[in-house]
Amino acid sequence: MTSVAALKPASVQGRVSPEEWEARLDLAACYRLIARYGWADLTGTHTSLAVPGSDNQHFLINPHGMLFERVTASSLVKIDWEGKPVMESAHGVNPAGFVIHSAIHMARPDAVCVMHTHTVAGMAVSMQSHGLLQASQHACFFHDILAYHDIEHMESGVDGRAFLARDLGERWALIMRNHGLLTCGRTVGEAFWLMHTLERACAAQIAALSGGAKLNPISDQAAAWFGALLSKKDFALDRGQKAWPSLRRLLDDTDPSYRD
Repeated sequence: MTSVAALKPASVQGRVSPEEWEARLDLAACYRLIARYGWADLTGTHTSLAVPGSDNQHFLINPHGMLFERVTASSLVKIDWEGKPVMESAHGVNPAGFVIHSAIHMARPDAVCVMHTHTVAGMAVSMQSHGLLQASQHACFFHDILAYHDIEHMESGVDGRAFLARDLGERWALIMRNHGLLTCGRTVGEAFWLMHTLERACAAQIAALSGGAKLNPISDQAAAWFGALLSKKDFALDRGQKAWPSLRRLLDDTDPSYRD
């Protein structure tokens, strides 16, 4: 019988820079938290992180086929913009994940972390023709920083990367029509905070519309004030930086195996 220890991947800590190892810890923690918050879709989604010191040309992404509850710092796969492995790995990557994340890393050097989810609430709003409604405080944070991308471009593979980069533009959040949600951040914490906020906005919208009652409107002036916090200030970056250490400590206290 094969022991659990024998199945444990060898640590790559000694083969990468201290900065890359810390980035790997952040990204592995992010995958564990995606699972903890119920945002995972078996192994069907992905989050990426640019490798420090690579001029944004290399990024880390999850090993395809591994449940997010099992992702570790050492199991993350390092690839370039063409999907080629930069470091030897026993794992491959999700082809769709490579297309989506390489498109954004190529076009947006400031988008260090890119998160993509297929949650029920996120997919439901992506299916609605009106998209995210300006009907909750959480939704108003995305006033004027939310973009939309049509699912038809998915069939184009790498040729569709230009469309994705175009549709995202300089914004930090994207609803992929009939597909799911995507957020970007200058740090893992910022991308996670944005995804958490966008996910709750979608969940609140679906819950409110399910009762059939008329929604209480929010004025454009009020919505613009919330949106300006994200578009003109470092609000999301600050919120992410404040929350992320506590989220990491939560994992350290309950299941530190992401550090392997």
